Amino acid sequence: MRTLLRRRLPTSAASSKPPRSPILTGIASAAAITSAAALATGCTHNAPGPSAVAAPSAARTAPRSTAALAGWNMIATAKGAIPRFAAPGREQDGTVPARWYGARSSLPVIGRRAGWYEVRLATRPNGSTAWVHAADVTITATPYRVIVNLTTRHLQLLRLGKQIMNAPAAIGTKQDPTPEGQYFVALFEQSPSAGYGPFILVTSAHSNTISDWEGSGDAVIGIHGPFGDARLIGTRGAALSHGCIRLQVSDLSRLRQVPAGTPITITA
Repeated sequence: MRTLLRRRLPTSAASSKPPRSPILTGIASAAAITSAAALATGCTHNAPGPSAVAAPSAARTAPRSTAALAGWNMIATAKGAIPRFAAPGREQDGTVPARWYGARSSLPVIGRRAGWYEVRLATRPNGSTAWVHAADVTITATPYRVIVNLTTRHLQLLRLGKQIMNAPAAIGTKQDPTPEGQYFVALFEQSPSAGYGPFILVTSAHSNTISDWEGSGDAVIGIHGPFGDARLIGTRGAALSHGCIRLQVSDLSRLRQVPAGTPITITA
């Protein structure tokens, strides 16, 4: 495993070499995937391309009272590359990209002021937030929330605050743990191989111990299939990945209804 080699911006120009996926796979699967091209097929984040998976339609246009409705979470989708601020009224301190690894920037709203929204960001460091102008985003809402409990090694899916799934999961090892914190569903991608399951749910979380997975320039936490370790995951879960979260295929399939921007909590 190579670390700290380089960082590739999501919006960088296409290279003649096939890009590598920044999504972390499990320990057992890393040796099995020997072809960079095979790993890149359907797993690269440089452009949506033919391998991109269409976004689910679960998000709904948010009514003005959405913030007061229990169980609903607001999502702000950038209308383009938009300015970001450390606080309302401050000077601009950066830009929220229109797309992150090829997908539109759909970000959970965590704060509101007149004419402003505070949102979570998909970029490093983990936990990054920013304020954006309300006029620069489109607001929708999701009834879903994902919770990953690292102690019980289970993933919960909530709808309007009620649990609709509680599934065993494989998480990171002690050497490469799954990072705790508040994140969100960044995008969906088509699986490059059967081991990933029907799709990959790419989160906004990044490994705290790996900064350059397989020379990709990043190390993004994904939620995907069991990579042949369904038996090890069993009903109690296991610790056997480089940080990604692995589910049984039947459980992973139930996450397809969750739209980008849906909050994810990873807790011990």
